[in-house]
Amino acid sequence: MPLGLLGQKVGMTQVYGDDGVAYPVTVLKVGPCPILQIRDQQRDGYDAVQIGFMDKSRRKAIRAERGHVAADLESKRKAARIAAGITPPPKANCEPQRYIRQYRLTKPDENLKVGDLLRVEKVFENVKAVDVTAKSKGRGYTGVIKRHGFGGLRHSHGVKKGSRQRGSIASNASNRGSGRPKRGIRMAGQYGNTNVTVRNLKLVRIDADNNLMLVLGAVPGPNGGIISVRATNKVRSKHYRVKQEQAPSAAKKAAAAKKKK
Repeated sequence: MPLGLLGQKVGMTQVYGDDGVAYPVTVLKVGPCPILQIRDQQRDGYDAVQIGFMDKSRRKAIRAERGHVAADLESKRKAARIAAGITPPPKANCEPQRYIRQYRLTKPDENLKVGDLLRVEKVFENVKAVDVTAKSKGRGYTGVIKRHGFGGLRHSHGVKKGSRQRGSIASNASNRGSGRPKRGIRMAGQYGNTNVTVRNLKLVRIDADNNLMLVLGAVPGPNGGIISVRATNKVRSKHYRVKQEQAPSAAKKAAAAKKKK
């Protein structure tokens, strides 16, 4: 699995491509993210990289948060482990981080070291498309028309204050006589405020000086919301795969030999 970065959604705008067409893009401020920990197979049983985003004031950080990143913070437990011959893991020696995320890796990367700063131009250097994960806007408890796009009942005589209702949720015909609603039936409820991943967004441009990334299309969440970006792992369907070139037949080989003569 590819490595990712944390960032913030700045907003939407449009940029012009080389062909003169205006493309709608979302501006993302990604990184820089310090590496806080590196998980490996020997110690943890899996390979992963833990990164942070946005410095947190030491006055507002608890002792555990400060000890997670600071190597000079002494404690009785740390002294006891050192006396027992247990070497503590390396620390990033940076400010406490407001947001922490861990990314699983398919194989370990020897170039990653604890305390290094991951920047957008380094992680997404040769990436063409990304997956963006963010928390969608919360819209509270809504009905089926706003939540699922239902048409509602008729606005005619006899429908008294029920034009926005869902209607029946169970029937013998559709439930085979069970009398219970189907699983996954669409009803009123909480709308939004969930983690949403938009996949395979084209990476339009990278501004390394300002840690900005421009992706084609929309990204969930409000402006200023925290987002997670990583290179896409979306595999195209078999219907869109390019057919492999078949071996030339004997007739084609004979025709090619005649042309050479």
